Amino acid sequence: MRTHYSTITLIDIQVYAEMLLQKHLRLKKHGPKCHARCLWTILLYAAARICSLAAACAALANAPSDTAVHDALLAGLPAFAELQRRLNRALQGNLPNTLRRHRQPLAIDLTLIPYHGQHMDHPDEIYRSQAKSGTTHFHAYATAYVIRTGQRFTVGLTAVYQGEALADVIRRLLAQAAKASVRPRYLLLDRGFCSVDVIRYLQAGRRAFLMPVPRRGRKSTHPKGPSGTQIFAAWKKSGWGQYTMTNAQKRKATFAVCVKCRNRRGERGRHGREALVYAYGGGLRPTSYRWVRETYRSRFAIETSYRQMNQARIRTCTRDPLLRLLYVGIALVLRNVWVWWHWEHLSERRGSHRRLNLNVLTFRRLLLWLQHVAEKWLGVEDEIHVQPTTRT
Repeated sequence: MRTHYSTITLIDIQVYAEMLLQKHLRLKKHGPKCHARCLWTILLYAAARICSLAAACAALANAPSDTAVHDALLAGLPAFAELQRRLNRALQGNLPNTLRRHRQPLAIDLTLIPYHGQHMDHPDEIYRSQAKSGTTHFHAYATAYVIRTGQRFTVGLTAVYQGEALADVIRRLLAQAAKASVRPRYLLLDRGFCSVDVIRYLQAGRRAFLMPVPRRGRKSTHPKGPSGTQIFAAWKKSGWGQYTMTNAQKRKATFAVCVKCRNRRGERGRHGREALVYAYGGGLRPTSYRWVRETYRSRFAIETSYRQMNQARIRTCTRDPLLRLLYVGIALVLRNVWVWWHWEHLSERRGSHRRLNLNVLTFRRLLLWLQHVAEKWLGVEDEIHVQPTTRT
């Protein structure tokens, strides 16, 4: 039987991404030159170049001025809460039906974008955390991410404010995933979520979860011996246990613990025994120590999604949280577009399975195609006008 091939061009990628974004964000025309198509072309160009809107407008010969584009965005964007809802609908647009048929493992995590300025309207817009990139101030966002081979979509996005309870952040992300009919099989969380309030919330809702346990208390080298969760880190053999955590308000949460002991064998230049301590519950019943470790390792894929997001995030120095949320949302939508094209058009069908080859179209190449489309339509500014020097 002859194999039939189809051709995918850069125009196809551009049209699909622009259609998906415009369908849900609905940018409006603002002036004779700043119509929706022009705005999306410039935004996608800036995302592909990892530059600011001003740099994108300066690089494109027939683009409107950066002031006109900025004013058009502010005039066409809704309020913050509505923009967040629209971005989530764009992230969830055209998800494969297989994600809705069965429960899926979901990873939830925070991504912190360093910020060196002042807040715009309220101090809680700025999230405080450990120093990174020369600052302790960030704009924080949380995402929900499907852990399924070939269909690793981001299905939830929410901004996180200073002092906000992480249990409320998880609740919002699960509600957003539910709107896309994506039901969690179990949740994979970072160690920062291991707190009394989060565990009590997950247990009350019978949400299966798995997360590392932070090490707190006296170490095994202390004269009085280990205490707190350091007791599990001192174990010499893998095993199962239980621990009761108490917070500053004297509230308690009891959860099951899995300790996986392993030999580092020179990994990352380290040697000797290592005890990995995990908290689990909400109906999750692991089958083995190895299953716990390997299952949690799959959570690191969400870190890859953040690295790819930063490869397509428009740079800005604005204090406006609205535009910052828009730029993060566009980058995540573009990454979902990349995943969708691989699953629907670039995968090789093998019976009921599909084989993926991400090298056919890398995320960086997809962004380069978007850049080429903008340059072909709006032209490239390849001249610099200078004043002639005068001799005295």
